[in-house]
Amino acid sequence: MLDDYKITALDPEMLERVQGEIDIKTKPPGSLGRVESLALHIGAIQKTLNPSVDPARLFLFAGDHGMVAEGVSAWPSEVTTLMLLNFLAGGAAANVFARANNVAITVVDAGIAGDLPPEFANHPDLVRASIRKGTRNALVEDALTLKETEAALTFGAELAANAVKSGTRTILLGEMGIGNTASAALLAHAVEGIDLVSLTGPGAGLDPDGVTRKAEILKRIAARHPGRLAPVEALSAFGGLEIAMMAGALVGGASAGGIVIVDGFIATAAALCALRARPDAADHVVFAHRSKEPGHRLILDALDVEPLIDLDLRLGEGTGGLLAFPILRAAAAMLGEMATFESAGITAKD
Repeated sequence: MLDDYKITALDPEMLERVQGEIDIKTKPPGSLGRVESLALHIGAIQKTLNPSVDPARLFLFAGDHGMVAEGVSAWPSEVTTLMLLNFLAGGAAANVFARANNVAITVVDAGIAGDLPPEFANHPDLVRASIRKGTRNALVEDALTLKETEAALTFGAELAANAVKSGTRTILLGEMGIGNTASAALLAHAVEGIDLVSLTGPGAGLDPDGVTRKAEILKRIAARHPGRLAPVEALSAFGGLEIAMMAGALVGGASAGGIVIVDGFIATAAALCALRARPDAADHVVFAHRSKEPGHRLILDALDVEPLIDLDLRLGEGTGGLLAFPILRAAAAMLGEMATFESAGITAKD
């Protein structure tokens, strides 16, 4: 299904042109470090020497996980629905950071188990996928059918692709789902072969004994599917709907020519699934931050990527992406607005 989305490779001539422009700015070559490489990719993606990463939109995908019934989280599934309502009311950290950075938010009911009050059902910032209400318990059966998984991937891909086609230049991926660190760990283990215990962390607040119990539960779940799995198979086995939609959104956003900012542990597990299926999307992706969740570093290492910031975050919601976004804005401004040696009347050193 992800193969249906065509992604155009960056034009080597445009890359050379953008790099040439960066090199004649009033600074020693390379002195702005990774800001220069960001500017290079942004300019090449947009095929311009005067790019902009605005407007930007955070897609905040919320979904529930049947395996929560086994005790993989310190919180009950009902919290997912309550947090979705908090997002719609504008009261979450993601809302605050988005307002501070002039980023729009679309809240996506990817598959919450709870019901929304009638007054929120038609909220202008809410999109509902209506695939199913939460995943199945992955200890007992596959979290999703292949048909449901493909529907979630397609929903996310179309959402992001249509946003870019409508003028959004930057897509930020965020999530909320009690139990989704468990799914993320299982996905990274199944797709990449990373040690499952090392991937298992406290999530939304488990104590050390709780983390140990969580790891034992995840081993039992993983035993239902021994060996490596293809990304779509892994998403079907372990969920969740919000993770599959983020994977789809990464590919869809890249196919439409957008920039995609990946948040923390769960979003990076989604990116792992997406990029193992579609490695040609990588040039469009920026990894925002390194989470305090221990498994995040392992997935970043497997992808051989270095995130922009490290602030000991472990909230999710796209908060790391929102905090990193101004760096992209600055990189684009550097390329488009910074003086060259010639325009500043400075003779470059021989």
